[in-house]
Amino acid sequence: MSLAGEIEGLINPSIEALGFRVVRVKLFAAPSRTLQVMAEREDGSPVVVDECARISRAISAVLDVKDPIPGKFHLEVSSTGIDRPLVRPEDFDRYAGFEAMATVDPAQEGQRRFRGKLLGLVDGKVRFELKGDRMIDLPFACIGEAKLVLTDELVKAMTPSKDGRDEELE
Repeated sequence: MSLAGEIEGLINPSIEALGFRVVRVKLFAAPSRTLQVMAEREDGSPVVVDECARISRAISAVLDVKDPIPGKFHLEVSSTGIDRPLVRPEDFDRYAGFEAMATVDPAQEGQRRFRGKLLGLVDGKVRFELKGDRMIDLPFACIGEAKLVLTDELVKAMTPSKDGRDEELE
């Protein structure tokens, strides 16, 4: 298991106890050592700044006791943002219909990077509609990173309506 995976296992119970879930844990070495924790509410909605601070305090307490990262590092807790990463299999179904990008390893059909309309997860493969109505199924296990692409359609779907109700994702 990677160090990021180990850390996620350590902090996940504390985050879940607060009513949130971990979206991604990532370690960066440069320009300074940073542990990035991205979280969302259990209902999938983004967290606000005060909630990030609350999560940060809970995570800090666990990391201080368990000390999984040797030496000094910065802790950064954030919301997913509109162009959120797609990490879990259910993310690919939840955001089907929106434009997304994915990087794969090994290459599929001679490519490592794909961008197109996300059509969901089918039999363990992430289906994309690429330019020219070309379809491709990328094995979920081969996806290194994937995220939504910031488009007007995505912004509209993620922005609360004027009457105070959030618009539903299709």
